[in-house]
Amino acid sequence: MKCRCTVMQHLGVLERAGLIIVKREGRLRWNYINPLPIKAIHDRWISPHARNAVSVLERMKRVMESD
Repeated sequence: MKCRCTVMQHLGVLERAGLIIVKREGRLRWNYINPLPIKAIHDRWISPHARNAVSVLERMKRVMESD
């Protein structure tokens, strides 16, 4: 029973952070991932680095194919 309590605590943290959406139907609880905050994190923090990585790979491909 301790494991279930720990899982529920983690789900509560994710729910308060807006990372999951919870729907309750009687005794059932359905947890869904909320993609909007994750996309916002991607757009702000990951996307600029990903663009740079793609351009480095493109340059490397051109150099390797020109030899």
